[in-house]
Amino acid sequence: MKILYVHERFGALAGAEANVSIVAGELGSRGHTIGILHGPGTGKNEEGWNAIFPHKFAIGGDGAAAVRHALATFQPDAVYVHKMADLKVISALVKSGVPLVRMVHDHDIYCMRSYKYNYFNREICTRAASLYCVYGCLACVVKNTGAGLPLKYVSYRRKKHEITLNHRFDKMCVVTRFMRDELIKNGFDPLKIEIHPPVPRPGEAGLRSTFSDRNLIIYAGQIIRGKGVDILLQALAKMKQNFECIILGDGNHKAECERLSSELGLTDRVKFKGFIPQDELKAYYRECSVVALSSVWPEPIATIGLEVMRYALPVVAFDAGGIKDWLIDGHNGYLVPWMDVNAFAGRMDQLLADKALAKQMGEAGLELVSKNYDFEGYLAGLEDLFARVAAGKKSSTLQAA
Repeated sequence: MKILYVHERFGALAGAEANVSIVAGELGSRGHTIGILHGPGTGKNEEGWNAIFPHKFAIGGDGAAAVRHALATFQPDAVYVHKMADLKVISALVKSGVPLVRMVHDHDIYCMRSYKYNYFNREICTRAASLYCVYGCLACVVKNTGAGLPLKYVSYRRKKHEITLNHRFDKMCVVTRFMRDELIKNGFDPLKIEIHPPVPRPGEAGLRSTFSDRNLIIYAGQIIRGKGVDILLQALAKMKQNFECIILGDGNHKAECERLSSELGLTDRVKFKGFIPQDELKAYYRECSVVALSSVWPEPIATIGLEVMRYALPVVAFDAGGIKDWLIDGHNGYLVPWMDVNAFAGRMDQLLADKALAKQMGEAGLELVSKNYDFEGYLAGLEDLFARVAAGKKSSTLQAA
């Protein structure tokens, strides 16, 4: 098949980009022809993306024109849309009549803030998109991460239009039951929604941590406010066991977290290592005893959890969003009540004090991820999805003719 990816960036950045590159590369190796309609580059591993996507189409000033050019040139059998907020692009795709699949990585489609929790009190939102977003949540005014003023206006009418456009996709691909329920809450047809968790590649066979007396805790991910690294630091400050914590990743909250770490007296025990390429992470997993997943926003799935379970590592995480799909409290780690800093610290202490328990939970996680999150099965499921959508659209076209 000829599959055209659509994504807002080009290059490595976060979990969505990792999924795009890994799956596209595997689909290409299986004989599919892969192209991409994309936004600006990230400056990270763009050379790798160039190898994965031999057919590239940049979105310039006119998104609709870029869509028409890409479709006419590449002539895909199916279009696989990932993160894309440009409504000119989405509208042009919908109007084109091509078979459309939307991968729902996060809450961008139906949340004006995009992260489904209140910026000020950090409480998780459980509502569908409505006028409450404007008058109750004040989500029409958000932080501006680009040039210009520190705040920007978000249109509620535009967000409702975006939801309506996405209703017209042939299939919505989500990562957890939690995300399926969020779409249904926002009026999406349950029959169009399929769950395909973004399974990471298998880990290195036989790799196990030493669970040494180093008592190493690892956090790996973006350092942005919703990821709760500041909350993790507060928990670390309450721990009773000796420990070392390595924080891997970058983001706009990193400087604030480094300041907080110093303020809490953690400088000697917490190290910020910055962005680490995917293939280098396993060197840290060899010494790790606990993986901390401190997200306080409603995570769609948090694929880092699936990744570290392949290395038989236990996870401690807040009960936020779709994490409960794969983290079973007391089985492969601990699911801590949301924002309960004392409980988070206590669970990490417990695993560092009882390495036999940590190893047992790690092995249980490996068994769970091997059974329920098979990489080859994930790819086969996506291939089947694309084939069904393409065949269904072709059948509909013939019937209309």
